[in-house]
Amino acid sequence: MHIVNTRSLGEQPDIPTFRRLTRSLAVLDAVLAPAWEDRYHSFDAHWAPGELMASMRNGQGDQWFALMNASGVILFGLDHESPMYRADNPWPGVLDGIPPEFAPFRDEPAFDTRNTTFCIWRRVGAPVWEHGPVQFPPGDDPDGAARLLRHLDGRPETYVTFAAEYHEVAIPLDVVAAIYHHEPVTPALVARLNHTRDVRDLASDLAEIGYPESI
Repeated sequence: MHIVNTRSLGEQPDIPTFRRLTRSLAVLDAVLAPAWEDRYHSFDAHWAPGELMASMRNGQGDQWFALMNASGVILFGLDHESPMYRADNPWPGVLDGIPPEFAPFRDEPAFDTRNTTFCIWRRVGAPVWEHGPVQFPPGDDPDGAARLLRHLDGRPETYVTFAAEYHEVAIPLDVVAAIYHHEPVTPALVARLNHTRDVRDLASDLAEIGYPESI
């Protein structure tokens, strides 16, 4: 699986794969970081009736959030150090062309979409992800999408590297792979990720995330 970004939209995970992966990332962070504010990834399976929300925030002002409904998924991202960042004034085209079924998310009051450097979406039944009519400035990653979405490549190795850098822990690759496959969160599995965590303390997190996914 390839990284989701605005330069290679034709080879990205389909909607079910994206949904399962973002759930898995939220579970891993919940195990490694008991305090919600210390987590990088989150997932809310009960965001609103018929809606799910996945998000990332790196604690340095950069973030993305993906809202999902019966029509598909739309993702807004902000890299405040990217060449395309313009405070309260998105780069031309970034928020244009959003399908009507996702239009309400553009004005979602819980998020600041005026500060967005990239926006991509995928509709149910569509073969690929899409974005608006953006004219990108020069550079390999002018909107920051490749950097901020690198954890969505579907490779457990990527998360292991991230955990070493962000959470400052070494975690087993096979345990990350098990979470990516939505295997049950058992006491033994939790202990291998974080021996200070009790699986019983994760019950509310797992319920909020909706893990394991039942469909």
